Amino acid sequence: MSGDGLVSGDGACDSCVTCGDVAVQVRVVGLLPAGLARADTGAGTEEISVALVDARIGDTVLVHAGEAIAVIGRDGS
Repeated sequence: MSGDGLVSGDGACDSCVTCGDVAVQVRVVGLLPAGLARADTGAGTEEISVALVDARIGDTVLVHAGEAIAVIGRDGS
């Protein structure tokens, strides 16, 4: 297991050991008040929390259970 509880390096477990959910990549398309954002999931838009990360419009973030847990790509980088 990778130590983050989300994805193993050996493919044995691809979900959170606590809730069974997986983390997904989404693109931030708008920032909202109270640490929230609109994100493009590829199948539409969803409201997510970005309270734990320094997300900007255009960033790709890793989202688990509706919470952005990492910025994995900056717009233009």
